[in-house]
Amino acid sequence: MKRAVAIIFSIVLMAFFMAGCSSMRLVESDVTAFYRWSGAPPPPGVLYRFERLPSQQAASAQQDQLENLTRTALARVGMTLNPTAARFGVQVQVNTLLIERGPYADGGFGWAMPGIFLSGGNRGASLGLSFPMRFSEPAYYRRELTLLVRDLASSQTMFETRAVSDSVQNDILDTLPAMLDAALRGFPQPPGGTRRISIEIPRQNTAAP
Repeated sequence: MKRAVAIIFSIVLMAFFMAGCSSMRLVESDVTAFYRWSGAPPPPGVLYRFERLPSQQAASAQQDQLENLTRTALARVGMTLNPTAARFGVQVQVNTLLIERGPYADGGFGWAMPGIFLSGGNRGASLGLSFPMRFSEPAYYRRELTLLVRDLASSQTMFETRAVSDSVQNDILDTLPAMLDAALRGFPQPPGGTRRISIEIPRQNTAAP
């Protein structure tokens, strides 16, 4: 029994060590997209402009950052930013929700602080260390990215995509490029249904092990 516990503990420590040494991390997004192009889908190089909701206009600095990242992602699928000659309007927004999870939630587990125990009986006494486990689950962040493409001539929405991603880290600017690429996967005619798309990104502020 003691040998089995020691092996499991070693495997857990090795997993944490290897995760800390990795220079890449995985951003997983659940993507759902819809399209309804009037006629043929837009060709490479089609022109667009950004459109903002009143709330986005009030938070212009944050929206500028989001639109700069979106412009890079749209360029990779063949769309060109040109506000004066645009054929389409693009609206993008992202919401982050902090989800608090208390102890004993959904069967997750974590290590409690180790302690020293002393036991005795009719066969003598023993001294050792204990590594108790307690069930808990940390808080995490749920991010939802929505991108709409509207035909300016008809005012109809031609393309809609949504990407949802969870993380225990509050690093939205680091994960947004991967979420945008995932949301635009398959543009302009992505497959139907919800897809799980995983994209590797560099790990930020990682100290060498």
